[in-house]
Amino acid sequence: MSSTEVYPPSGPRPGLDRASWFSRAEGWLDDKGKGAWIAAMIVGFVIFWPIGLVFLAYMIWSKRMFSKSRNCGMSRSDHHQSFNAARSAMRPSGNSAFDAYKAETLRRLQDEQASFEEFLIRLRDAKDKAEFDQFMEDRARKARTSEPDAGNTAAA
Repeated sequence: MSSTEVYPPSGPRPGLDRASWFSRAEGWLDDKGKGAWIAAMIVGFVIFWPIGLVFLAYMIWSKRMFSKSRNCGMSRSDHHQSFNAARSAMRPSGNSAFDAYKAETLRRLQDEQASFEEFLIRLRDAKDKAEFDQFMEDRARKARTSEPDAGNTAAA
C-alpha cells in the first residue's frame, strides 16, 4: 500500500466544497448572533461595496435582519434540541397514568395562565381608570380655578 492510498493528497477535498464552507460560515455567524451579521455586512461595505450589498440582501432574504433576537444567544443546535424537546413533550409516552397526569397538569397550567392574563387585563383597566379619574380631577380643578378669574374679568 502506498502512502497516497493511506493519506490522501492535500488540496481541495470533495467533502469541502463551497457549499459546506458557506454553511459553516453561516452557522458560525448564527452562533455569534445578529451583531456578527451586521458587523460582517459593514466590513463587506468597507472592503468592497457589492460584498456588503450581498450580505444585506441575504440578511433580508433569510429574515435575519428584521427578526427579533433570532437566536437569543442560543446556537442552531440548541434551537433544534429545544424544538425536539417540545415536540416530544406532546407525544403520548405509552404509560396511561403518566399521560393522564401530564394532561391534567397541562390543563391546570393553561387555566392558571388564562386567569393570570385576566388578572393583568383587570390590572391594566384599573390603572387606566385611575389615570382617567386623575385627569378628570385635574381638569375640574383647573376649571374651578379659572372660573373666578373669568368672573373678575367680566365684572371689571
